[in-house]
Amino acid sequence: MTAADKALRLGTRRSKLAMSQSGHVAEAVRQLTGREVELVEITTYGDTSREHLAQIGGTGVFVTALRDALVRGEIDFAVHSLKDLPTSQPEELTLAAVPVREDPRDVLIARSGLTFTELPAGSRIGTGSPRRMAQLNAYARSHGLTVETVPIRGNIDTRIGYVEKGELDAVVLAAAGLSRIGRTAEVTDFLATDIVLPAPGQGALAVECTARNGELAAALAELDDPYTRVAVTAERALLAALEAGCSAPVGALADLLADGQIANEMRLRGVVGTPDGTELVQLSTTGSVPSSHDEALALGRELAAEMLAKGAAGLMGERAL
Repeated sequence: MTAADKALRLGTRRSKLAMSQSGHVAEAVRQLTGREVELVEITTYGDTSREHLAQIGGTGVFVTALRDALVRGEIDFAVHSLKDLPTSQPEELTLAAVPVREDPRDVLIARSGLTFTELPAGSRIGTGSPRRMAQLNAYARSHGLTVETVPIRGNIDTRIGYVEKGELDAVVLAAAGLSRIGRTAEVTDFLATDIVLPAPGQGALAVECTARNGELAAALAELDDPYTRVAVTAERALLAALEAGCSAPVGALADLLADGQIANEMRLRGVVGTPDGTELVQLSTTGSVPSSHDEALALGRELAAEMLAKGAAGLMGERAL
């Protein structure tokens, strides 16, 4: 059997969401290469730890085991949720593709079909994300609403279960994850990005292989969406410049501003805040669409510098410099 006949081994986390998004990529790679793709399930530290993500540091806990398997040659490529990737890229690995992004927004699943502004006073909203807590609490306070944000962990089924069992009034999840497993119909409110900015890279996938496997990297590059790549590069540059891991209360979104059908500008928005929402630093910048990786990095770093000048570092707890 020649190398071209062998099935490609795609490393993935075992969760229903990870298996679903890896399955979509596997099918696209089959069509591109004509080769079979088999999913190799790998358990990561983030899957087995029962600690809250903010406690275990967040950064890399869902990624390290997959990357280790890549380096050891146990898998040929891996699919990650891009927001789980640490902001520094190991030299021995290459980010071969960032496919077209799904909806980056956060969504609410609430009892009785309620939207966020319809929640009664004192409603308990579950989320494991300090970023979401900060923005939801700030929005609620500015609109005269009283809510309590409750830290939770678990997969999508577990989180929605808290609402179904009546333990919580609502939970906040990523729209992209629900879309990928076909559960968008359960959403009771899509939270506008003006209310809650998503995590940097939210809704995007990262397809990674070893840097030495140039042939596979070139094939996977066919899945890359250049607009998504420059957007998430800018968002992650902002995150890196704020010295914040993916458990820090940082939201960022780069979106294209189109004049008719032609995207001619990119707007980058960033937010950092205390989990109780009493202090937020929220800024945006607009420039021409980055035409290179370096330009996208510069956009993110420029906005981060402005946010730091406005006191962002002091809002990130012990991660601050």
